[in-house]
Amino acid sequence: MRIKTLLITPPFTQLNTPYPATSYLSGFLKANDAPTVQCDLSIELFSRIFTRNVILEIFAEAEAQSNFKFKKVWKQRQEYINKVDMVIAYLREQEESTAKHFVSGSFLPVAHRSEKIAESYKSLDLIDKAKHLGTLFIEELGDFIMANVDEFFSFTRYAEQIARSASSFDQLDEFLNYEPTLIEEQLLILLEEKLIEQKPDLVGFSVPFPGNLFSALRCAQFIKHYDPKIKIAFGGGYCNTELRKLRDPRIFNYLDFISLDDGEGPLLRIIQYLSKEIGIDSLERTYILKDGKVHYQDKIPNTIFHHRNLPAPTYEGLQLESYLSFLDVINPMHRLWTDGRWNKLTVSHGCYWKQCSFCDVTLDYIGNYQMTTAVDLVNKIELLIEETGSTSFHFVDEAAPPKALKAIAQELLDRKLEIKWWTNIRFEKTFTPELCELLAKSGCIAVTGGLEVASDRLLAKMKKGVDIAQVARVTHAFSQNGIMTHAYLMYGFPTQTSQETIDSLEVVRQLFENKCIQSAFWHLFTATTHSPIGKDPESFGIEITGPEFHGFAENDLIHIDPTGASHDDFTTGLNTALDSYLNNINFDTPIQDWFDFDVEKTTVDPKLIYDEILERS
Repeated sequence: MRIKTLLITPPFTQLNTPYPATSYLSGFLKANDAPTVQCDLSIELFSRIFTRNVILEIFAEAEAQSNFKFKKVWKQRQEYINKVDMVIAYLREQEESTAKHFVSGSFLPVAHRSEKIAESYKSLDLIDKAKHLGTLFIEELGDFIMANVDEFFSFTRYAEQIARSASSFDQLDEFLNYEPTLIEEQLLILLEEKLIEQKPDLVGFSVPFPGNLFSALRCAQFIKHYDPKIKIAFGGGYCNTELRKLRDPRIFNYLDFISLDDGEGPLLRIIQYLSKEIGIDSLERTYILKDGKVHYQDKIPNTIFHHRNLPAPTYEGLQLESYLSFLDVINPMHRLWTDGRWNKLTVSHGCYWKQCSFCDVTLDYIGNYQMTTAVDLVNKIELLIEETGSTSFHFVDEAAPPKALKAIAQELLDRKLEIKWWTNIRFEKTFTPELCELLAKSGCIAVTGGLEVASDRLLAKMKKGVDIAQVARVTHAFSQNGIMTHAYLMYGFPTQTSQETIDSLEVVRQLFENKCIQSAFWHLFTATTHSPIGKDPESFGIEITGPEFHGFAENDLIHIDPTGASHDDFTTGLNTALDSYLNNINFDTPIQDWFDFDVEKTTVDPKLIYDEILERS
């Protein structure tokens, strides 16, 4: 018996490019002669919602419920209904004559977002100006939907608030017993169309984030009623990080299998089991329901599918023409996450450093480091260019190794293969000006990396393996070679003082002002159960106070930091300052002025970053 598998990305993830999990798995299963199709219900549901007919329904439902938040959108509802199809078409194709209509000043409705256009808008060209206005138009509709019709709605997540840190399955189970919302009804109509068309024996959902869990469960619930013979499997990042202590059997009312870590082996074994080629005892890293209890079936040793031996991913079956380019943040580096479609590949599996104390270093996706060769990766690049026609690539590594990037860059140049690419790195000294120059020549346009807390004391405490001086020199080397740099920033690390927070912001200001980085984002520190901090909080000066585990998910932990600052107080000021720096303005504003309460004066030398760059030169 040959099992046909339908792989699904549930709403919502990125809307400009496919999330890569089903593409990886599809390439693997097809190489193993397992009939497979894939679909991205995230982009397909978005495309279904943002049409004239459904937006008309949305406004009608808001009126029926007497919900009129965002009154400017409501008052101009006919304009949104009439022009939504045109805006979506433009965000897909960026056609010049339509762009001229958009920027005319009176063609699109103006509401709470579009009436506050940033000063940097004026520097955009015609196509990007129209793209920004079109993005604001869609975001205004999204705000209206969330406020008046479906509180779970968001462009890159759905019902995240009931899935994040869901130590109990109670609330998820409760909401699954409610009637579907208008948005969910559209999702289930799409799903039924897929089931009728594909007639799968197995449906596999990749659940990368908490904001994908509820929609995946809603789909699974529908499938169980539609055809109980169809088997359902869950896997992906959410399962890998949050369901490692799963005990509650109720989730198996909606599905049959949950796999952990890399999906290739467990999924292939599930297919072989359903084909009656192996027994249930041969499943690997997979939860099943056995005698009414959750059972983790893991035949040892596992079948190993090494990163270097995996086939190229495939985008076959995905509606590549449906993805859109959004321009919500005008910053040229920041826009890479939402603007343009990227073929996604992984240079290395896991992290070669795997020491950071805040990171999930005990889990396979970080701790199991595997490399491939430059020849193998560039072969896959060529295959994807042939399949998709796109020469834009995002290497989605935890931290791409410098030696591997050097070899890949040289291989691209040797083959005279012209692409543009970006990736995530560590700001380590191996990235010399000479290496940065080579990477730029090979098509590298941007890198992202974790600066975290710009404090040498805390960088050492978190075992980051870098210091501020090194970060300054490395980021400057990238910048000097035309490679944009984004820094992931953290505040609220255990024992971090208010003085260190203020000093960290000053370092970030200087990095922007000296054009070392072009983009950044603040994250408030959260202890996780799989990190060294979560496993040994006392060593980091904090106390874990919850949440109490109730048999379902476990990841984010609640902690008390008795020696640190009141970290939440700094959120607004840090983000307001960063927003200015992203737009290259207000570098002269004193650090204290960003906060509505008294803070310490910075102790950082005002020429710290400049002097480090000068010393390197």
